[in-house]
Amino acid sequence: MDLSAFNRQVIEEFRTCGGRGTVGGRLDAGRLLLLTHTGARSGARRTTPVMFLRLDGRLCVVASNDGAPRHPDWFHNITAHPAVTVELGGETFPATAVVPAGPERDALFEEAVRQQPFFAEHRERAGRHGRTIPVVELRRADA
Repeated sequence: MDLSAFNRQVIEEFRTCGGRGTVGGRLDAGRLLLLTHTGARSGARRTTPVMFLRLDGRLCVVASNDGAPRHPDWFHNITAHPAVTVELGGETFPATAVVPAGPERDALFEEAVRQQPFFAEHRERAGRHGRTIPVVELRRADA
C-alpha cells in the first residue's frame, strides 16, 4: 500500500472511531491527530495524520519526517499558511501553527526525545543532511 492510500485509510478509520483504538492496523489513534492544512503552492486543503505530543503543556507535532533529508510536505504548507484545523479525539478545532526557534525549540525537542526516544534517531539521520527537525505548536484559535 502506498503512503497516500495508507494515510487515507488512517484518516477514515480515525474519523470513524473518534480518535480512539487502533487505526491503519497498528497505530494508536489516541496518539494521533489529523492536521488539515493548505497547500503552499496549490492552495488545496490537505489532511495528514500526525503523532502529537504534549510538550511543556502545549499541543505539539514534530516535523521529523523519519529523519529524512527534507521536511515533510505538511511542514512547508503550515509555514506558508499557519491557519490549520486539528482533529484530536472526537474534537475538531481551528488552530494556528507556530514554529518555535532557538533555545525554545531546542527545549521542546529535548522533551519530545524524553517522551519518545526514537526522535533522537530521527535527529541523528536528519543531522547528517544538515537538517534541524522543527517542532510545531498548534495553538487553539477558538480558546
